[in-house]
Amino acid sequence: MSEKKFTTKCTKILATVGPVSGNGDRETIEKIMRAGANGLRINFSHAKYEEVEQQIGWIREMARQLDRNVSILADLQGPKIRIGNLKDDMKFEVKAGDELNLTFGIEHDGSNNLPIQYDLSEKVKVGERLYIFDGKINTEIIDVTGKTVKVAVKNDGYFTSRKGINLPDTDFAGDVLTAKDLEDLNFAMGQDFDYVSLSFVHLPGDVKVLREILQQNKSTLRIISKVETRQATEKANLEEIVKVSDGVMVARGDMGYEVGAVIVPVIQHKIIELCQKHCKLSIVATQMMGSMENNPQPTRAETNDVATAAIEGADVVMLSEETAVGKYPSEAVAEMRKTLVYVQENLPVHAIYRREGSDKRRDALAISVVMLAEQLDAAAIIVETRSGKMARNVAIHRPSRRIIAVSGVKSVAQQLPLLYGTRSYHAADIHADYGSKIAERLYEQGAFGEGPVTLVIAKSSAPNFDVSVADTIFIKTIE
Repeated sequence: MSEKKFTTKCTKILATVGPVSGNGDRETIEKIMRAGANGLRINFSHAKYEEVEQQIGWIREMARQLDRNVSILADLQGPKIRIGNLKDDMKFEVKAGDELNLTFGIEHDGSNNLPIQYDLSEKVKVGERLYIFDGKINTEIIDVTGKTVKVAVKNDGYFTSRKGINLPDTDFAGDVLTAKDLEDLNFAMGQDFDYVSLSFVHLPGDVKVLREILQQNKSTLRIISKVETRQATEKANLEEIVKVSDGVMVARGDMGYEVGAVIVPVIQHKIIELCQKHCKLSIVATQMMGSMENNPQPTRAETNDVATAAIEGADVVMLSEETAVGKYPSEAVAEMRKTLVYVQENLPVHAIYRREGSDKRRDALAISVVMLAEQLDAAAIIVETRSGKMARNVAIHRPSRRIIAVSGVKSVAQQLPLLYGTRSYHAADIHADYGSKIAERLYEQGAFGEGPVTLVIAKSSAPNFDVSVADTIFIKTIE
């Protein structure tokens, strides 16, 4: 293999931005981006609109300074169910055999009648499981009266205000987008976001509802479906969810509580496999370097976790609390980047999954481009694309060569940085030879090393850079 290659990440990093008063300030965002983040996630469970607008401006400004595109994801909260505020923020202790009333819309008076932030009365059934505080308190629903759900506690423990509730047996399908989500979505569609993630997806129909809203508003946002519920992980639903989404996030935190931690590694592998099969983006998330929330170094298990996701061929690995509220946000990104680069340089990823449902003509061209690049020991693959589809078809074959995607559409250029092994450029001054011009510019900057280099270019002679319209592959040598 040629020594003239990019030493950049194939598997990308998505880092969560915290509040402006914490890790979401301008300086921290800059450090996170310089450390190697390819995308930034804004969690609408905690976001304030005025802060989000400010943060987006900082991210775009810094991306221009770094001469690279960065993707921004709006993460909708979904029907995240929590205990309400307890009296005096008390520590509420329970014992096995206790009975608790969970009531929507009340204030806590210190008794066993506890406030919850979601009306469960029309959703749950007697006999279903209900977990409180990340599964630390195990209960069973024994009665539903009015807006009160009564549960029997199975073990000793405690919880505090606003701790999460998980209901692995309860069907929330068709009610995934809450009133808060719709408000947040309306805001996000008016901002410079690239992706929107849908939390607690149960069925493919949940994704279709969001897709319809985006289409009605002529939004370019791409949908990332978060798989974290029992229904979503079922074989009959999982592949269909992948097919109707633009990407899928393996949301391992709530998934562990909903379906059981032992199942999570298998579901992670299946999702990465299905995303490759159907040419979709795959994201592995939650506690990848969780110890770095408080420590400057990851554990060996965490490093292995990140490496495994890369070896399996994930497009993206995500940091949550590590960068949102942790003490070492940029260090977490840097450690993750170091792991990803070492893995790709010593254990190349090979795509082993058969593509289905993609454009056969486009995929045939992608295979040809990848094979040519390997045979010619090319320094990079250049793809001219309007929609991003051609770049995704090339990337899904997991080539060992760097992919440089050029698009005349700004929103597409901003979406592609999360794609495996891809760096994107916006062709603001559109002309038919822009792919070659980008390559020449990178060569002059020393991106390909010294001496002559060979590039394979998937080129469109059409002005809209849509390779599926006019297919041409040519070989360019720069010296």
